[in-house]
Amino acid sequence: MKLKGKIIFIINKKLFKWLSFTFLTIIGLNSKVLAQKLEKPIEFGFKMKGKRQKEAKIPFDIYANLIVLKLSIDNKDTLNFILDTGVSSFIITDPKLSEKLGVKVARQVKIKGAGEKEFITADVSMNHNVNLGFLTYKNASLVLLRDDILKLSEYMGIPIHGIFGHELFDRFVININFAAKTLRIYEPSFYKEKWTKGEKYPLTVTASKPFIDIAKVYQNDNEAVPLRLVIDTGAGHALMLDAQQENNIKIPDKTIRANLGRGLNGLINGHIGRVKKLSLGDLVFTDVLATFPDSSSYGLKFDQTDKMSRQGSIGGEILRRFSLTFNYSKNYVAFKPLKAKYNAPFEHDMSGMEVKAIEGEKGNFKEFIIHYVSPNSQADLAGVLEGDQIIFINNTNYKELTIDQIYNYLSKKEGYPIELFIKRNKEIIFINFKLKRVI
Repeated sequence: MKLKGKIIFIINKKLFKWLSFTFLTIIGLNSKVLAQKLEKPIEFGFKMKGKRQKEAKIPFDIYANLIVLKLSIDNKDTLNFILDTGVSSFIITDPKLSEKLGVKVARQVKIKGAGEKEFITADVSMNHNVNLGFLTYKNASLVLLRDDILKLSEYMGIPIHGIFGHELFDRFVININFAAKTLRIYEPSFYKEKWTKGEKYPLTVTASKPFIDIAKVYQNDNEAVPLRLVIDTGAGHALMLDAQQENNIKIPDKTIRANLGRGLNGLINGHIGRVKKLSLGDLVFTDVLATFPDSSSYGLKFDQTDKMSRQGSIGGEILRRFSLTFNYSKNYVAFKPLKAKYNAPFEHDMSGMEVKAIEGEKGNFKEFIIHYVSPNSQADLAGVLEGDQIIFINNTNYKELTIDQIYNYLSKKEGYPIELFIKRNKEIIFINFKLKRVI
């Protein structure tokens, strides 16, 4: 059984301070379809816990521009899941969790994804109960990755156990307030249109993915190219564009060649550059960083129908600048700009260091290792080596840091001084350099 699915863009954090490290394609396995195969109907899907409850408020955390919610499966430990608008099942990315839950595998599936390999095999387990704040989901199907291919915990700096999303958006009206870090969830029949704040734009949901057709990108020659974009809360990037000839999207004159991350089936390579302007209806952004994945490792992995249905996606680096309301029942999304964030510049890592977090004895991710150093980068020229452990950065001890704070330091502004105490072979070494913009 082969399944095609939803694209989640979680690009390498070395390249963008706000990005998580993985670029993947993963299936959308719908529990409703599975339920139809049973002899009698069963209760499934998200519901409010209270019989008369019509709305709920759930707090979330933000890591690398991604929304992380706490939930439990089968009334066991609290887990960290990424909220993704386009995943239509609960995807368990941490194989250790599968063992801990003691799940029974009902079947296997082959997942076709981005990268060099043709597919990988995953397992499916059925009939699980999920609790999310004031919501419950009965008889959920879990898709279990056999290996920790994505290593999301290392690159986000906290334990990440999985991804979910579409069925929440499909079931309720959802407001995401990135300033307050809260989800407000409403029964569609209860929700009043006067509560919607911001500019409303038409939304099309196809194959579990929400699309907007209001975007335009302005390129080197100032030509406006209309775009159909996926709104992807499971991606940390600002803008991803598929620079295929039929899309009329051009790779900018000035770019850097880079490994954009890892997919389920291998490495994703491409370019990073800036577009002069991106408009979303009346909302305008300038000098926007964009990724342009190679067709050999990205575009060719999807059938022609899927490729032609979109020209790219917008992710968390743009979405975090708004309070967003998704109303699938009325086919719209509303963007309300957050004044403190809307005009923030789009910046790229200026150090050349890729950092990952290592799990400690207590299960946290509070040790930070230099995973990669770009040749001839500021860090490389200053003497930073792969395998170095960060002890202090700008007078802050690693025990008081998060990986997001580290990347905030490394993308401040050109000329910003960085002072590192690093541990190398049991020796403490002091290294300093100044940030330099490369794109």
